[in-house]
Amino acid sequence: MWIWRMGNVVRGAVAFAPSERCQRFLVGDLKEMPLDRTLDLSSRQLRRLPIRASAFSELVKLYLSDNHLNNLPSELRKLQKLQLLALDFNCFEELPLVVCSLLQLNILYLGNNRLYGLPRELCKLTELKTLWLETNSFTKFPRVVCELPNIKTLHLGYNQLRNLPSELSRLEELRSIWLAGNMLNQFPTVLLKMHYLEVIDVDRNRICHFPSLTHLKGLKLVIYDHNPCVNAPLVGEGVRRVGRWADSSDDEEDDNEGKVAKVGMKVQGFLEENE
Repeated sequence: MWIWRMGNVVRGAVAFAPSERCQRFLVGDLKEMPLDRTLDLSSRQLRRLPIRASAFSELVKLYLSDNHLNNLPSELRKLQKLQLLALDFNCFEELPLVVCSLLQLNILYLGNNRLYGLPRELCKLTELKTLWLETNSFTKFPRVVCELPNIKTLHLGYNQLRNLPSELSRLEELRSIWLAGNMLNQFPTVLLKMHYLEVIDVDRNRICHFPSLTHLKGLKLVIYDHNPCVNAPLVGEGVRRVGRWADSSDDEEDDNEGKVAKVGMKVQGFLEENE
């Protein structure tokens, strides 16, 4: 344990040094593109992306999670075959515009940053199917998301959203929307129009009353726990509910860490099966 901590301290100190030698200590030589076209530079204490990483033009997946990044070099636009970009657990207050030039992106992880808005240029990412924006600083729904026609999974949990725009109904490919830990006082009306939704998560909000969801024929899972609600949402046959008065014995247990962990595992399993 002591050795591991010392290693992190050393990496943290080296991360401040701009020299190429110090960068090699953090990320290696980066001489050849990985055979699987995946580059994982997560948890390297990086404060800037090594320019050399942008030379791998055939790269498909780039993981930069859990670093200290707050910007990206313009050279990143060379990665035009990139399909997955993970920037979660960093220090971004604004999304670098260079990300919007990666037109083949399918999956973009931006969770656990300091984002409060998204650039208008994000609408260029028309191939985007999965967008994770959880645990940021959004007080308003980023409307540019409504211009991403192929989005299937949208995660905006643990922000400060109070409502959703009517334009959200444009996203006819959307199947899963995750809104836990926001400030919703009412169940978003726009979701009642989105018959193709399969997963709705509004856990840990301020919703006092739930409308009937029986008309949402595509619905498979609704999570509404930890709301001050006086009723459970009515759902169609075979729809899984997680919350008070749900029909599963698992959900009738006391509200404790064991229950939360169990529900979390079920939800994660459902997500993995349906991505």
